[in-house]
Amino acid sequence: MITAIVLVKSSVDKIPEIAEQIAALESVTEVYSVTGGWDLIAIVRVRAHEELADVIPGQVNKVPGVEHTETHVAFRTYSTHDLDAAFAIGLDD
Repeated sequence: MITAIVLVKSSVDKIPEIAEQIAALESVTEVYSVTGGWDLIAIVRVRAHEELADVIPGQVNKVPGVEHTETHVAFRTYSTHDLDAAFAIGLDD
């Protein structure tokens, strides 16, 4: 599974509507409204890198009101669960 974090600049007066349209896209698993230099962050998950071109420029960027995106592709996923399991190796009593 390939995960991409897509930073989205959008029309400020339509952020909720734009977020809902992006969230409705099949490969988008989450959309966050955020503070800072970007308006939304969308999490995209696909099976192959080639699919990113279909989803991001092909769908996300075509949502009315999306002005600009910047995409970051994740190399690895870390979570508290993963870290707890890694540090617990060999510590059986």
